[in-house]
Amino acid sequence: MSSLGKEYLQTAIRRMKYYKDLGDKTFEQLNDWDFHYRPNEESNSVAIIIQHMAGNMLSRWTDFLTQDGEKEWRNRDAEFEKGQQSKKELLELWEKGWDCFLSSLSSLKNKDLKKKVTIRQEELTVADAINRQLAHYPYHVGQMIYIAKIIKNKAWKNLSIPKGKSQAYNTSSEIKDPAKKY
Repeated sequence: MSSLGKEYLQTAIRRMKYYKDLGDKTFEQLNDWDFHYRPNEESNSVAIIIQHMAGNMLSRWTDFLTQDGEKEWRNRDAEFEKGQQSKKELLELWEKGWDCFLSSLSSLKNKDLKKKVTIRQEELTVADAINRQLAHYPYHVGQMIYIAKIIKNKAWKNLSIPKGKSQAYNTSSEIKDPAKKY
């Protein structure tokens, strides 16, 4: 594998694991009811976002190199319907989606990066399809964190540099890139 292709894939995997970890740390702070809280009718709950992300990951990354990323068996509209799943059930769905995505991503080789794949009949290179997900999944993780912060308010345990602590962080000897721990 060329060093650039290898570095790209390793970096993409490391970054995506970082965002998964942010989601995991968010979920640790929530109870069953919190997963279903919606700030208003137009907003999604954490549960709905998990359903959508898992549905997207399973559809996009199952047989990624050989089938369209929008599988016939996916019911995207149902992903946005309110359910009654427990925290345990939602976390199992979350893990199932991430396992599919990260396994597929980890199996890719340098020669795969320029191959063509389709998502909803749109032709993309594998590299572009990965970039698409590098934007999509963190977007939704950020939404879940925001909802959790609304729910937890002052009980929220910060996942990054707390307000008013930037200077102390910048002068510390800690690892500056939390994604490097992966």
